[in-house]
This record gives sequence, structure tokens and C-alpha cells, in this order.
Amino acid sequence: MPVEWDGIVSRYINRKFSRPVARFLARYPSITPNHISLLSFFTALASGLAFYLCYPALGGILSQIASILDGVDGDLAKLTFRTSPFGGFLDAMLDRYADAAILAGMIGAVINAGLGNTTSILVGLTALFGSLLVSYSRARAASDLKLTFNRGFSGYAANRDVRLFVIMVGGLLNQIFMTLIIVAILTNLNVLARIWICWKSTKQGRQYT
Repeated sequence: MPVEWDGIVSRYINRKFSRPVARFLARYPSITPNHISLLSFFTALASGLAFYLCYPALGGILSQIASILDGVDGDLAKLTFRTSPFGGFLDAMLDRYADAAILAGMIGAVINAGLGNTTSILVGLTALFGSLLVSYSRARAASDLKLTFNRGFSGYAANRDVRLFVIMVGGLLNQIFMTLIIVAILTNLNVLARIWICWKSTKQGRQYT
């Protein structure tokens, strides 16, 4: 993710860890940014599994570690001059699978806890779809309309770093269903706000930057 797209959690918390880790890993040329992208992905899979197996605190901690590692790959790429279009593409694709895995694990945890009614499952799916659409809406706005969401609610409220931080807190508090509700509301309101901004921008012939 470009630095200008950093969320508030990434900017003020995650980068304090990801940059020192990247500087350390830069000493080992055999470790590539793509390796770290894969490590972040597998950490997210472990988070989803931990949630599903009803270890919410572990799932939450692993989700935040995955978030930090998601910053390490970009920092390492810049430090070692190994940025590439494919690396960015791979990272983005793995992030979407990782998000889906974590939320699927949380939905499974809700079902395992005996809350697997239609409402609970719909809330979980709404959180999942909203999370995927936050990233998709940003990418499409940038490519199709040349709009960058880098301020206010539409820019920061539901970025991946914020979502994973919320999930960590929810896991530590063992409030999985409430966390899914928060993620569902936050992400879908964010997407609706972006749709509105894009419509206004095209209607009035000006850009949101």
C-alpha cells in the first residue's frame, strides 16, 4: 500500500514495529519482500484458525501481527530497492484472502458458540463483504476516477490496519459477535461514503484529493 494510504493505526503504531524489523531483515538479501507478504498471509490464516477453534485472544494477537508484517514487506522493498508492480499486486491479493480467512474464522467462532442463527451469519457476511469492498472501492476510485481517499472518514475509518486493530481488541475482549457488528457497520458506511464522494466528484467535475 502506498504511504499516502497509510491508516492511522499503521502510521502511529504499526510502522514503529515494521520499520525496525525491515531494517533488520535488510541485512539478509535472501529474504525478499514477497517472502514477508507470504508470512503475513500465513499469520492471518493462523489468526482465522485460532478464532474458529475458539481461541479469540490468540486470534486477535495474530491478526495484529499480520497487520504489522503487512507493513514490513513494503518497508523492506523500499529499503532494499526491490519494489515491483508484481510485489504490490501479490501483496494486495494475499491481503484480500487473509481478510476473508480471519473473518471466516470469526464467523465460525460465532457459530461454534451457539449463535449461528441467520442474523449472526448475515452480520458476519456483511462484515466480510464490506471489508473486501473497502479495498476494492479505493482501487477502482484511483484507477477509474483518479480519486485518492486520504482524509476524513472515507480515507481512514475502515482501512485494513484499523479493521485488524479492531479485531485484535475484540479478540482480546472475547467479543467476537460485537466485533463483527462494528466491522460490518464501519466498512459498509465507509464504502457508501466513497460512493457518494465519487458521485459528487463526477457530478460537479472536481476531484477529491
